[in-house]
Amino acid sequence: MPETTPYASAKEALDAKIRRVPDFPEEGVLFEDLTPVLADGPALHTVIEEMARACEELGADLIGGLDARGFLLGSAVAYDMGLGILAIRKKGKLPPPVITQEYTTEYSTAALEIPANGVDIRGKKIVLVDDVLATGGTLVAATDLIEQAGGTVAGYVVVLEVQGLGGREKLGDVPLVVLG
Repeated sequence: MPETTPYASAKEALDAKIRRVPDFPEEGVLFEDLTPVLADGPALHTVIEEMARACEELGADLIGGLDARGFLLGSAVAYDMGLGILAIRKKGKLPPPVITQEYTTEYSTAALEIPANGVDIRGKKIVLVDDVLATGGTLVAATDLIEQAGGTVAGYVVVLEVQGLGGREKLGDVPLVVLG
């Protein structure tokens, strides 16, 4: 673990390391690529520490990481906190039985799944961790999965938010923490 970090905050690390790609995946969209953040030890460390603090403040019993970048971030956050991680997978990646929830993204429709047995989340407070909040479809679908399985979503922690797509409004009254 680094003894010191050149970043005073996650926002500073993100501003220094995010790669901005215009017109991707389609014209008019500015894609913010977190790959350089993930590849830089001090930047990643700073982001994970802030995410873990936010999850702790939200009272997490378990971290829910959304396929796929939420796995990377959520696993590191869970490890830092000494908690487990619930991998919330894209449809077809888990053996049956599963609980499935379909949703709409800004570009398509998709589905998420969690195991229907083998992981008991009844009564647990779960904080969902992901890289980006855009339309909110993925986080809403993950929330529905958690609730169907008897858990409670205590909050959402994301690195970035794409403004103007209405994602924040879809999340209702559940607390949302955005680092960048």
